[in-house]
Amino acid sequence: MTGSGTGLQTLGLSAGYGKQPVIHDLDLRVGPGQVVALLGPNGAGKTTTVLTLAGVLRPLAGTVTWNGQAWPANLTRRARQGLGLVTEQRCVFMRLTVAENLALGRGSAGRAFELFPELEEHRNRLCGLLSGGQQQMLALARILASEPKALVVDELSLGLAPLIVERLLNVLRTAADADGVAVLLVEQHMQHALRIADYVYVLGRGTLAMEGTGTELQTRGDDIAAAYLTGKPRGTDISIPGSGPASPPAPVSEKE
Repeated sequence: MTGSGTGLQTLGLSAGYGKQPVIHDLDLRVGPGQVVALLGPNGAGKTTTVLTLAGVLRPLAGTVTWNGQAWPANLTRRARQGLGLVTEQRCVFMRLTVAENLALGRGSAGRAFELFPELEEHRNRLCGLLSGGQQQMLALARILASEPKALVVDELSLGLAPLIVERLLNVLRTAADADGVAVLLVEQHMQHALRIADYVYVLGRGTLAMEGTGTELQTRGDDIAAAYLTGKPRGTDISIPGSGPASPPAPVSEKE
């Protein structure tokens, strides 16, 4: 799939606030059926990347494309064309019930409950009375029930118990494998992300410090930690040797 333009892709992307860039010359790609992780310390530019991909921020330079075509410049139009966004703020309406929240989505409540059966017994409960993990399940279920083509997930595990995090990440992995969703997972906890990611980018100070497959980077924890601190891998000025510029390997899938 190298150079095919398939999936969600950025080329030379710079973005920030006002005229001040936070991320610089960013190339990354998420193919259909892939989970791609974006790692990095606080302040590296992960949230800026998410907001730019979502259409909340306009690029200062470079492009964001889907299947080789430029995406509309705002969140609403990108959502209509198949982009799903899950933020760390728990995207639910606290004064509405679980069922009412699901009714506001474009998918069916039945599909949402298939993804997270544990929510069904709470269908008439106000979301403000749910646990943080249940709220995040609901946010993810509502988005996935709408059958997005691409899904950007920002800090899914923030403040959640490990068992809940594992449950959420397994659903993301299934969405990629079974439904061909292109998933970009922005995550603070490295091991959570490496466990399910096909490909990984590590941001340091607004630029790519490392990249490689999830399997490759599982053995390079010290180098990733060094990239968190310095913006580049330990003892080198380049990303993983032999890795292409933002070209994750194509998933083996009958959907393509």
